[in-house]
Amino acid sequence: MNVHDSEKIAGIFSENGYEESQELRDSNIIVLNTCTIRAKAEQKFSSELGRLKIIKKKNPDLKIAVAGCIAQQKGKSLFKRFPYIDFVFGPNNIDSVHGWINNGSTKGNKRSRRTHTEDNHEYHTKLLPVKREGEVRAWVSIMYGCNNFCAYCVVPYTRGRERSRPGQDIIDEARSLADGGFKEVTLLGQNVNSYGKLSHDNIDFPDLLRKLHEDKKLERIRFVTSHPRDFSDKLIGTMKELPKVCDHMHLPLQSGSDRILKLMNRGYTYNEYKGKIDRLRHALPDVAVTTDIIVGFPGETDEDYQETVSAISEIAFDGIYAFKYSERPDTKALELPDHVDEQVKSMRLQQVLDMQEKITYQKNLKLEGTIVEILVEGPSESDPEKMTGRTGTNKIVHFHGDKNDIAQLIRVRIDEAKLHSLYGEKL
Repeated sequence: MNVHDSEKIAGIFSENGYEESQELRDSNIIVLNTCTIRAKAEQKFSSELGRLKIIKKKNPDLKIAVAGCIAQQKGKSLFKRFPYIDFVFGPNNIDSVHGWINNGSTKGNKRSRRTHTEDNHEYHTKLLPVKREGEVRAWVSIMYGCNNFCAYCVVPYTRGRERSRPGQDIIDEARSLADGGFKEVTLLGQNVNSYGKLSHDNIDFPDLLRKLHEDKKLERIRFVTSHPRDFSDKLIGTMKELPKVCDHMHLPLQSGSDRILKLMNRGYTYNEYKGKIDRLRHALPDVAVTTDIIVGFPGETDEDYQETVSAISEIAFDGIYAFKYSERPDTKALELPDHVDEQVKSMRLQQVLDMQEKITYQKNLKLEGTIVEILVEGPSESDPEKMTGRTGTNKIVHFHGDKNDIAQLIRVRIDEAKLHSLYGEKL
């Protein structure tokens, strides 16, 4: 989501005649698009601003803008801590960059600090220019904000309440991307499963997938993220019926303990989650399932943690994103008793990661000797002599090929499996 927001910010600057600089020291404007989902992200932001202070001392005309969730959360208070910042705007006010540029605040020595973090109830209806990264895969936002208020999460406070984009705007954007040569779109939302609930379009998420599937030039459709509470049998049936919808589901579990799930305000039990995964795998036997896990949530006992370990083993995810619980302002979790010691959290996190690596590797090994279809994205970053692409299940595959393969769907025989990627030969 932040990557796509950055594409929109870059799109506005590009539309107004700015070119992207390859070096910070050569820039007239630097925009930091921030995240505050974990404390570590905020620490990285502060460190980066400290480095930018040195650059600004040497170049007083440099303008520094702060965007994203930290900007939304901190607002004008950022000016007190970092007086060399010029502009602060939240994730629902990206369109305000137009005004900042056009009123001359981006040029010269003029010191005109501005802040845009107010509610923007029409943001989801606005069409912004986008400077996209790559030429094969594209991000498409279908909704903004969240109504779930999980106890650990700041998103409802920084990105606001849930708002769905008009369905026709999404369809038109995807069609334009397909006409421009993009072969895959990834639909973005804090909870794509609840798309359309509060809109007047009378279209839900499975219906939207069906409409996008009709575009003949579009080869693949992905989406993130889904909330287990709203993950429906209708969506499972739709995924089974539509071949362009990739066989990959990212469904955050967070914990295997029902007690912790209740404290997190997740709205489901482990057995309910497991039942949905079972139905998904029954409908799509080759589907890849990935998840998010939080260890060390306040009150998590050894027994609670072991239930999470058991859940990871029982479900056997293709991959996980695992994190230590991070205290965030304004969240309910701060008020909970029995916060877990940092060393215990670190130990639990490492155990979970080590366990999942073995599961992931064993799943990848089973693909050796099989033939998979991949969408070729370009040269491999890890091996420039090879090309790389992804399977429908989101596995990265490296192979011997050339630039003519880019943006093509090709078949590859998998010869070697590694932990994070597969290697094979084009057929």
